[in-house]
Amino acid sequence: MRKPIVAILMSSFVISSAPPPPPPPLGQAAKVRIAPPDESPVRCNRNVIESEPGGGSVIVTGGRVNRRQPVPSLASPPPPPPPPPAPPPPPLAQVQAHPSPVQGYAPPPRAPIAGSARDQRYGTPANTERYDGKPVASVQSVAAAPISTFSIDVDTGAYANARRFLNEGQTPPAEAVRTEEFINYFRYDYPRPADRAEPFSVTTDVARTPWNPDTRLLRIGLRGYDTSAAERPAANLVFLVDVSGSMQSPDKLGLVKRALTLLADRLTPRDTVSIVAYAGASGLVLAPTSDRNHVKAALDCLEAGGSTAGEAGLKLAYSTARSHFVKGGINRILLATDGDFNVGISDPKALEALVKAEREDGITLTTLGFGTGNYNDALMEKIADVGNGNYAYIDSAIEAQKVLDDELSATLVTIAKDVKVQVEFNPAAVKEYRLIGYENRALAEQDFANDAVDAGDMGAGHQVTALYEIVPAGAVGWLSDRRYTANRPAPVRADAAELAFVKLRYKLPGDATSKLMTRPVPVSLIGSAAAPRGDMAFAVAVAAFGQKLRGDDLLGRYDYARIGALAGEGSNYSRAEFVKLVQLAGALRPVH
Repeated sequence: MRKPIVAILMSSFVISSAPPPPPPPLGQAAKVRIAPPDESPVRCNRNVIESEPGGGSVIVTGGRVNRRQPVPSLASPPPPPPPPPAPPPPPLAQVQAHPSPVQGYAPPPRAPIAGSARDQRYGTPANTERYDGKPVASVQSVAAAPISTFSIDVDTGAYANARRFLNEGQTPPAEAVRTEEFINYFRYDYPRPADRAEPFSVTTDVARTPWNPDTRLLRIGLRGYDTSAAERPAANLVFLVDVSGSMQSPDKLGLVKRALTLLADRLTPRDTVSIVAYAGASGLVLAPTSDRNHVKAALDCLEAGGSTAGEAGLKLAYSTARSHFVKGGINRILLATDGDFNVGISDPKALEALVKAEREDGITLTTLGFGTGNYNDALMEKIADVGNGNYAYIDSAIEAQKVLDDELSATLVTIAKDVKVQVEFNPAAVKEYRLIGYENRALAEQDFANDAVDAGDMGAGHQVTALYEIVPAGAVGWLSDRRYTANRPAPVRADAAELAFVKLRYKLPGDATSKLMTRPVPVSLIGSAAAPRGDMAFAVAVAAFGQKLRGDDLLGRYDYARIGALAGEGSNYSRAEFVKLVQLAGALRPVH
């Protein structure tokens, strides 16, 4: 049977009261016509026709095929021959030997519905979700590797995605869990920076480890300065929306519309929004406008259908952003998709290279992930990283409000670029250590001072938390003693004043040269360390939860019940929800 070849283009939104233009001749694809916004209402205009083999045509609205009506043309082939007659029924004895409800007939199996949570659960044959999990970081000896270097991470997608699994009654796959994104989903009681000359404050504290009496937990917390709506620079935003067939379900395109409508309501007269959409091809849906009603009306017109030309969409979005670049302002693409690219470049490395080349123009990329079944978390997290943006997974209207309303400044306004952390441990005070999470953000020691090496960016009001589990000098550690004298560390002085020395490098927006901040960590924090309380207790509970879901064997027998008890009852909605998720996880997976 002949299948239509559909190159989906987005309908234009004609901002006028004139009737839409007539369709082009059959067999010729229409160009998407964009009229500049004015005060007239936005109208969904079905005016894109793409030819089928043999001269038929397919009319599309938005990205969804509304009618597949082959239109006769001079080039149309003759109709196919009638199907052959049905074979005669089998002998009665054969039917009796192979009974079925309708005289030996069995209906063909139905393919799962695209995007169906029921038919595309993780671990079923229909599921194609993709993750790029890293093994739990190994323990390091201070004598052999005294320095730990990593890029900050302000993403939160892994936590929201894991919440989706748990709310559906499933334990998330271990490779989908990034503990640093769990920790950084929440806010902590870090002080505001005293001076914007240094865009973030640095806090360090130490607590006893709940799951290991021989170790301590060193917390390093950063908090960026906040900006108000009035202080926020003018924004040139491009909404890049996936309207392919895989986006049909309500938890995908339906939620995309609600999420981006929230953002549209926060626009100021200084901001502009363009909308680019892609399915089998890409198109400019809405030219730049400051009218939030135009933006919302255009979003409402989008419908899903067709394949996924993500490469073409990205290129058009960057081109659109460049053509309306705001010097000294916010120039950002917000990509809303399930990450299921299947037309053009689909290899993650090639897409990363594309985004990396485009970011040099000062245009950042935020990725907003949606949906289940075919979700590509690995791609979404990575291209946001190389695009100097951030990554969030939107599993509900509440999460959309958190990311695009409550934390809008953090999502849009960059206050520090290429932020790197380096911790040097004093062997007189620390014997061994491990960094909890950040496995895919690890940097080589020499990368710290190399301004050509990319690292995470920090938005206004963003917070970053890192936890090290450390073995104090003289305590029982994870690693065995070395047999040979030459392999043993040299004796060190026991009267150390510092536990560790923390260094941070960052670039201010627009600068190419990094600045350095340093903070010593006094050794007295080890002696005064108590069981984690309050804010520290919650951060430790979140870290333990992420590591438990990852199968971290260094947690020993520390179970979900203890994690929930450490977290407490929750002082706000997000923290109370976390406690419930811990309870769900404990019910789904038996304690070992």
